[in-house]
Amino acid sequence: MHDALTRIDTEADLDLALAALGKADPRLLALMAAAGRPPLRRRPDGFAGLAATIVAQQLSTASAGAILARLTAAFDPLTPEAIARARPARLKRVGLSAPKIRALKAIARAIISGELDLGALTELTADEAHAALVAIHGIGPWTADIYLLASLGDADAWPAGDLALQEAARLAFGLKARPTVKEMVTLAEAWRPFRSVAARVLWTYYRFRKGREGAPAAASNAIAGKPAAKRKPLPKRGRSGRSA
Repeated sequence: MHDALTRIDTEADLDLALAALGKADPRLLALMAAAGRPPLRRRPDGFAGLAATIVAQQLSTASAGAILARLTAAFDPLTPEAIARARPARLKRVGLSAPKIRALKAIARAIISGELDLGALTELTADEAHAALVAIHGIGPWTADIYLLASLGDADAWPAGDLALQEAARLAFGLKARPTVKEMVTLAEAWRPFRSVAARVLWTYYRFRKGREGAPAAASNAIAGKPAAKRKPLPKRGRSGRSA
């Protein structure tokens, strides 16, 4: 594949990655033929983008959007300094839960102290940037991966713990059970260095299947961020790759 492309910033970048993925795994071409080309969908980067990802955890798109709108209206501009100074009661009034308030304040303090340099993440590999993010209290694996994928456009970010992505894989590949995080990592090895684009393909297919089955089409963050139950390992498939 085109290893030189490390960020998905434009529609042209997305097309290039999709073409490479289609050659590497024709199953993804079949998914796109059924569900359509996935959208680019980028979020802002920096503290505001990371805060939006925190807000989105375990919430529907509509609920997360309403809370984020109140948060950005109350703190304009939305900066680490403003959140670090804010009283928890004020943050609670915009709809944030206590764990999310603690997470946002911890992230704000880490940025102010220099412990977390969001601007430097683009110079790291996806795995290195993921490690730098999850080292900060309040940032879990799902948050790190979604920020890298949607806000930084990292071409190889892979949110293996996203439940919608796991369900999409189950539906797309006819699996008996939703894959575990470990199984999702193994599944995606063949899609490096464009795992984030493969995730877009699967999310688009998930929405297509749910819409076709008569259920509301859910964005990935509607069911994401919840720990998946432990399952028995799936039978090994050909060319499964190595587990990271």
